[in-house]
Amino acid sequence: MDATAQRRELRQQLAERRRALTPPQRMAAAQGLRRSLEQLPEYLTDVRVAGYWASNGELPLNLVIPPLAARGQQFLLPVMGPETHLRFAPWRSGEDVQPNRFGIPEPVSPTELLEPFQLDLVLVPLLAFDRRGHRLGYGGGYYDRSFAFLKKQARPTEPLLVGIGYAFQELPKIDAAHWDVQLDYIATDQELIDCHAPGADGEAHA
Repeated sequence: MDATAQRRELRQQLAERRRALTPPQRMAAAQGLRRSLEQLPEYLTDVRVAGYWASNGELPLNLVIPPLAARGQQFLLPVMGPETHLRFAPWRSGEDVQPNRFGIPEPVSPTELLEPFQLDLVLVPLLAFDRRGHRLGYGGGYYDRSFAFLKKQARPTEPLLVGIGYAFQELPKIDAAHWDVQLDYIATDQELIDCHAPGADGEAHA
């Protein structure tokens, strides 16, 4: 089996495991995720925080978003236009959304669209991750294209990229493709992982 087929099969297995979670398991995971993110100073202070609308079993952000508004921070959702990269629109709880061409809800008629480089912190969805910050996404390449400019910069910088996933989505190692953009942190329902920490690329965590 070639690498592309292996990735496809792995995506399918992990997506099925994620969809099989019960509502109480999802709620417990959402609580754990909030605790993990509260260990990250940027989550508590950064002005422009982008996330995602959880679908297909993704770890929900429903407990992560409300504290942002209470602290005066701005939350944004990705918007897919005709371009090959994402832009981001401010969104507050209760505001209207509509499904995009992939069926994922987006803000309706956003009055402002921000480019990726204008963000401070980005909560990135994923199907799998390793502790070095490599991510297995959904195959569309939108996040890698949108944040490709970070590959030319010393990391970590802004925007800070934080992968969001369940602890069971961790793999010992993901072989990165040349277009992959590395994550700075990964927040799971159990811990916050610093991908730039000494030993993050070693075998101790495998």
